[in-house]
Amino acid sequence: MLRHCFMASTLRDLLIQRAARLQGRPALTTADWGTLTYAQLRNRTEGVALGLLATSSPSAIFSSTRTAWDWAAELAAAASGLAWDPAGQPVPPEVLGGPHFNNQDGRGPYHACEHELTEATPFSGGLTHGELMLRLRRLNTTLGWDHDTRVELPLARLGEPALRAALWSLLYAGGHAVLVAEAPAAQGLLARFRRPEAGWDLEPFSGFWTP
Repeated sequence: MLRHCFMASTLRDLLIQRAARLQGRPALTTADWGTLTYAQLRNRTEGVALGLLATSSPSAIFSSTRTAWDWAAELAAAASGLAWDPAGQPVPPEVLGGPHFNNQDGRGPYHACEHELTEATPFSGGLTHGELMLRLRRLNTTLGWDHDTRVELPLARLGEPALRAALWSLLYAGGHAVLVAEAPAAQGLLARFRRPEAGWDLEPFSGFWTP
């Protein structure tokens, strides 16, 4: 199991410290992006954050593209001290890999977050950064995940609370998240001979976001 020689107090700290310690290890695999290392995942997250902070100053954001950009946007919200809320400002497409991605005008506000963001900063579902870090520590003890853990998760369910909790848990553990498209249901004789696919167990994450 990954041993934590530090105690990250916020979700921003978690992302930065994981990227520093596990730079070249796989963090996220998707069909569109291939495999991103932890250093690359941090860079992609910060590219979204810079675009967000350069173009506006929202207090809450949300993204529902049903692509891996939603996860990058959620990480960017956490790293920027913004709340992640379905009622928040939609993340502009120009920020998600478009012309405002990695906008350098956002660099000053982004670095200012390092001093402004604390354990008491609200993040999602009425929970603060500190409360979520505590839940991630407890969940990691139960799951036993570490930097050798690789979990396949259904891309189509990316916005669901349990799957989001699983992604945060893999980040906490330093594991490898693989977002896969669910195969279409087999028809006729194919259904009889198709080998069942192992699904992920959402039960450990079912109450993660409950205040």
